[in-house]
Amino acid sequence: MDEQVQAAINAFQDGKPVCLFDSEKREGETDLLFPGQCAEPETMRQLRLDCGGLLFLAIGHDVGERFALPFLQDLHTHPSLVSEFNVLNHLVTNDLRYDARSAFTLSLNHRETYTGITDHDRALTTRRFAELTAELIDGGIEGEEAQQALGKEFRTPGHIPVCRETAGGLARRQGHTELAVGLARLAGMTPVVIGAEMLQPEGDYALSVDDARTWANERGIPFLEGAQLIDALGL
Repeated sequence: MDEQVQAAINAFQDGKPVCLFDSEKREGETDLLFPGQCAEPETMRQLRLDCGGLLFLAIGHDVGERFALPFLQDLHTHPSLVSEFNVLNHLVTNDLRYDARSAFTLSLNHRETYTGITDHDRALTTRRFAELTAELIDGGIEGEEAQQALGKEFRTPGHIPVCRETAGGLARRQGHTELAVGLARLAGMTPVVIGAEMLQPEGDYALSVDDARTWANERGIPFLEGAQLIDALGL
């Protein structure tokens, strides 16, 4: 296996971060990623201070199915909602420059959070979502029972935006959501990953791939390109 891929797997299994660049042909962005089950306040602080982009939770398609989490794009174009809220007719997502579909589903807060935005609160929401997912998978619990378990601990809207892998994963879409989930699977971990996009210090544009690679190397953080991960998964 590619040494960089193995280093990324080892880091993830140890609860440490990985930098993952998608492609110049997509968003052209590098995300800093952590396994969701290992999220601590320090994790959120690093994502917040070192990245500057949106903190998001990437989940596998199977996780989305288990909880029946809808894609926001489907909700926002549903005939009943569009007829009731006419502004949705004007806000339709039909001009993405890098894809045909948004990966966003519902945003969440754990019910034991206060505002939900602090490092402590976002770490709790992230970690418990990953832990609950693993518990339900191990117990073979899905359908209405899984949805009830989710609702018992979480509410929406919240301060952790969730992005759901498309059906078929990287074989159909090579976005950061699918790449993040693919890395977790390759590491044998629950497909729930917390991450954020790395921006230039001024925040004007995404951090260049060369600058992101240098930043990662200086800190001993594994750096991967999407193509390496896709090859490692045999796709």
